[in-house]
Amino acid sequence: MGAHGSSIKNLPVSKDVQAYIESGIEKDLFKNRAGSNFHEVINPASGEVMLSVPDSTETEVDRVISNARQQVDSGDWARWSPYQRQSALMRLADLIEKNADFLAELEMVNTGKLRRVARNIEVGASVEYVQYMAGWPTRIGGETLPTSIPAPEGKRWQAHTNREPIGVVGAITPWNFPFMMAIWKIIPALACGNSVVIKPSELAPLTTFKLIELIQEAGIPEGVVGLVTGGAQAGSYLTQNNGIDKLTFTGSTQTGKSIAHAAADRIIPCTLELGGKSPVLVLNDADPEAAAKTIAELVFLHSGQVCVAGTRIYVERGIYEDFADAYSAVVSGMKVGNPEEESTQIGPVQSKAQLERIENYLQESLSEGASLAAGGDPVNSAGFFVNPAVVVGSQQTSRLMREEIFGPVSALFPFDGLDEGIRLANDSDYGLAASIWSNDLSRINYLIPRLKAGTVWVNAHAILDPTMPHGGYKQSGIGREHGSTLIEHYTQLKTVCMLT
Repeated sequence: MGAHGSSIKNLPVSKDVQAYIESGIEKDLFKNRAGSNFHEVINPASGEVMLSVPDSTETEVDRVISNARQQVDSGDWARWSPYQRQSALMRLADLIEKNADFLAELEMVNTGKLRRVARNIEVGASVEYVQYMAGWPTRIGGETLPTSIPAPEGKRWQAHTNREPIGVVGAITPWNFPFMMAIWKIIPALACGNSVVIKPSELAPLTTFKLIELIQEAGIPEGVVGLVTGGAQAGSYLTQNNGIDKLTFTGSTQTGKSIAHAAADRIIPCTLELGGKSPVLVLNDADPEAAAKTIAELVFLHSGQVCVAGTRIYVERGIYEDFADAYSAVVSGMKVGNPEEESTQIGPVQSKAQLERIENYLQESLSEGASLAAGGDPVNSAGFFVNPAVVVGSQQTSRLMREEIFGPVSALFPFDGLDEGIRLANDSDYGLAASIWSNDLSRINYLIPRLKAGTVWVNAHAILDPTMPHGGYKQSGIGREHGSTLIEHYTQLKTVCMLT
């Protein structure tokens, strides 16, 4: 159906995925779980309940953390050499690749993500990420330190550093890219010799369940990666448990603040990748039609449910009208439909609550005097679909321009000159990412150091690589994921000083 069609036809789930959902998960992963509260896991494209996930009790969380502690302190895992960890991670990468189609479909039915995005971006990039991290166990080392300490006659000082595992890592992942986020948390922790206890979002846990099975199939001892299920209460049990040595979280800034408090109470490190409201700056020398097409495709990746989504689009006034016309036309023509169909460009949002949140933001913006240049109307479907929206005339101070909506909504805003563009781009509580669209290197180089963002892309947006540190300024988080900086986040530095 087209972007303004009246319904969505839902295609059937494959027999393998259906069988896994109906029997394998509950049989293997939920045994001995006595949680009294359950959370429905829903297919966003159909609105159908696939299964219910229990809240882990405090006793269960204690048990899982205790098992992880035993493995990292004195179990088989503690005795593994760096070469063994490297080999196991390479086996895991092979298993993920072998199961890529299954994982992609599982991710599609649990998040509404387009099948090709789940297969090529989420699962495919995760294979590359595991392969990259697999190289680190045999490269983690310390350094010899020169000293100027006077030594007794016939003696000398020797000093060096070691990098050692932190211990048990508590990880909480979001619902938008649950498989990829689980990989980003678990794999660097394992590469550095830690154990992990992970709690996936109660809305989208299915691929995390499968990942834990593959980790065990790769030969990593049981208990090294433990599972906690449920919502906020289970997350609280995890983050406040004294057996956790480090916390890592991706999600909303509000939840991130509570996790930072939990870490501060026990003086343990935490890595937080939080909200974003990323600006896009389109300069006068850009080709308005070409830029509009590419930016639209990137803004609405996974229906805009991406932390770095460039939802604030600032266009220099000289090409604003041409860009706005081209961008609105592209967005109006985007096909909203079933995520399994190859021609679909926009799938459903994650939940009914998320759909209502998007509608509320749009209604509020329109009541304040903004208007829709494209889309914004809901789709008649049992699933959670909305046509992608282009908002014009919104005020910089409006909630739509300042808060993370996490849906297929973008706003256009003109600016005059680089300094005004910088002011508008930086006028945000967030600083996760930004992009510049231009071929004028002098203007590009003027902008880059002045944008308060953890990543700045030029003529691109939402491009990630395992080697590129990822994280944000301001309320977009603490610390970085990816790249060599990860090793510092997942190890303790020990100084050794000896008189010999």
